[in-house]
Amino acid sequence: MIKWMLGRETPHHASPVSSMRSFWGLMSAYWLSQSWREAWGLTLAILVLTALSAKASVWFAVTSGELVNRIAYFHHPTTPSTPTALLTTAATLAAIAIMRDAGFTAVRHFFSTTLHRKWREWLDRCFNEALLDSNHTHFHLQQIGSDANGSAIFAPDNVDQRIQESIKGMTGGAIGLAMGIAGVVLSLGFVGSKLIETSSEVRGLEFLGRYGSACLAFAAIAIYVPLNTFIAAKLGGILQRLSVRMQWAEGSYRTELNTLLHRSFHVAVLHGERAQKAVNKRRYIDIDQTWASQNRVTAGYMGFELVHNFIGSRIVAYAPGLLPYVDNKISLQHYVTGAELANALINECSWFIHVMPDIATLRANARRITDLAEAIETVQRPQEFYARTGPYEFLYAKQDTALGLTVRQIELLHAGVDLPFLAADELRFLPGEWTLVVGDSGSGKTSLLKATNGLWAHGRGAIMTPRHVRSLYAAQDVRLQAVSLKDLVCLPDSVDEHLDTSVAAALHKAGLGEFIEELSRDGRDGQSWDQLLSGGQKQKLVLARILLLRPGLLFLDEATSALDTQAVHAFLHAIKDHCREATVIAVMHDVSPIQSASGVDFFDSVLTIEKGVAKKIAIAAWRLTGK
Repeated sequence: MIKWMLGRETPHHASPVSSMRSFWGLMSAYWLSQSWREAWGLTLAILVLTALSAKASVWFAVTSGELVNRIAYFHHPTTPSTPTALLTTAATLAAIAIMRDAGFTAVRHFFSTTLHRKWREWLDRCFNEALLDSNHTHFHLQQIGSDANGSAIFAPDNVDQRIQESIKGMTGGAIGLAMGIAGVVLSLGFVGSKLIETSSEVRGLEFLGRYGSACLAFAAIAIYVPLNTFIAAKLGGILQRLSVRMQWAEGSYRTELNTLLHRSFHVAVLHGERAQKAVNKRRYIDIDQTWASQNRVTAGYMGFELVHNFIGSRIVAYAPGLLPYVDNKISLQHYVTGAELANALINECSWFIHVMPDIATLRANARRITDLAEAIETVQRPQEFYARTGPYEFLYAKQDTALGLTVRQIELLHAGVDLPFLAADELRFLPGEWTLVVGDSGSGKTSLLKATNGLWAHGRGAIMTPRHVRSLYAAQDVRLQAVSLKDLVCLPDSVDEHLDTSVAAALHKAGLGEFIEELSRDGRDGQSWDQLLSGGQKQKLVLARILLLRPGLLFLDEATSALDTQAVHAFLHAIKDHCREATVIAVMHDVSPIQSASGVDFFDSVLTIEKGVAKKIAIAAWRLTGK
C-alpha cells in the first residue's frame, strides 16, 4: 500500500520555541527546561546577594545617622564626641559602603552577568534548533504572500537581528528587572521594618502613637512614587514604540547593506551606485528621524527623573520626621537615620522610574522574540501555513523503487492567483532514466523541481518518490557554508560517515584534486571556501558531493551553468559512470552539451513545458520537432 502524506508532513511536534510565544512563556522557559538547576542556582545566589545588599542599606542608614550625631556633638560642652569615636564611626560607614558596593553588589553583578550569558546561550540554541530542523522551517519562514482577502502576509523581518540583538537585550533587561523587583521587595522588608522601629509620635497624629512618623513617611512614599511611576510608564510606552521602530529601521538598513555586498557586481556593471545611494539614504532617514524622536523623549525623561530624585531625597524623605525633630521628640541622630531610611526606601521603590526606558526596550525586544516564536510554530505545519495564501493540496507518497518517480495531476500556482501557470497529467521517471527539462524562461522548470521536493507553496498534485532512495537537489546558485572542505563534500552526512580517502577520490573525479590536501581546512587566509572558489569550482564541488553520496534520485537545476562545454561533458560523464542507477532530471539553460563528444545522448527523454503544460517525450521525438 501507498502511505500518503499531505504536504510531505511528518507527525506534528511542538517546536523548541513553542512555549515562548507569550511574554511570560518566554520569561519562564529557561527555568522550566532541563537546565533548571543551572538557572535556579544562579537565581538563588542573586537573591541572597540582593538581600544582603538591602540589609547593608539599613546598616548604612543607621551608621550615617550615628556619624552625623557624633559630628553634631563634637563640640558639645558636657558630652562631646571623641575623635576616636568619630573616626571609628566614619571607618565603619566606609566599611559598610565598601562591603555593599564592592562586595555584595559586585559579586551579584558577576552572578547576574553569568545568568545573562547562560540564558542567552540557551535561547540561541533553542531558536537555532527550531529554525534548522528537518521541516526546513528557516525556508518556510521566509515565504511571503497574500491571504484570501488580499492582505499581505510577511515573514518576520530581520530574523538575524531578533536572534542576536533582541535575545541579548531581552535577557539582560529581564534579569535587571527581576533584580530590581527583588530589591524593592527586600527593601520594603528590611528598610521598612527599621523605619517603623525608629518611628516617633507626630503632632496632630497622636492617635497613631509612636508610629506616626513612619506612617507619614509611608504615606508620602505611597503617594509620591506611584504618581511619578504612572508618568514614567506613559513616557515609557512612547519609548517602547520608538524602540520597536528603531530596531526595524536599523535592521532594514543593515539588511540593505548586506544585500548590496551580495549584488555588488550587478550594481557595478549597471553603474547603479546612484540608485543604491538613494535607497541607502531612504533607509537611513528612517533611522535618523526615529533617533531624533527618541532623543527628545529621552531628554524629557531624564529631566523628569532628576527632578523626581531631588524632591524624593531632599523633601519627601526629610519631611515626615521634621515635626518630631522640631518638637524635640527625637534627636538629630534619629531624624537623620529616619530620613536616610526613607530615602533608601524611595530609591528602591523608584527603581521602576529609573529603568523605565530599559523596561520599554525589554518589552520591545520580547515582542520581537515572541513574534518570531509564533511564526516558527505557525510553519511547523507548512500545508496549513501556505493554505492561508492559496491552495496547498500536494500529496506525497513513497512507492516501490522499481517504479521510480511519478508525478500526477500536478498544478502549480502563485499566491493569490487561481489559474495554474504549469500543469501536467502524469509524468513518470524510471530508475536510471535521464530526463532533460526544457521551456522558456519563467515557464516553471525550476518550480516543478521545487514542488517535487516539497518546496513549492501553492498548487495540487500527487508526487510519489521511490522508497529507500537518497535524493539530492543541485541548484544553479551555490552558496557554501563556512565549514571545512570535507564537510562541504559530505553534506548532508556527517564527516564521520565518510573516509578521507573516499572524499579525496570524489574531489579528484570532479576535477578538484588540487584541494585534496586541504580537506580539514575551512578556507585560506581568513576567507571561507565560498569566497575562495569560483562559480565553476563550486559546481564541481557539488559534483564531488554527488559522486560521494551516489543519490538514486538527482535533480540538476542548471547545476552546470558556470562550466564550459568540455567541463559540462565531464560533469555528466562522471555521473553516468559512477551513478548508473540514478534517475536524473536536469534543467539546462544551454542544451548544446546534451550529447557526449562522440555524439551519444546523455538524456533518454525530454520534458517540455509549453503554454503552461508539461509533457514528457523521447529525446528522438523531441529532435524531430526541430527544437
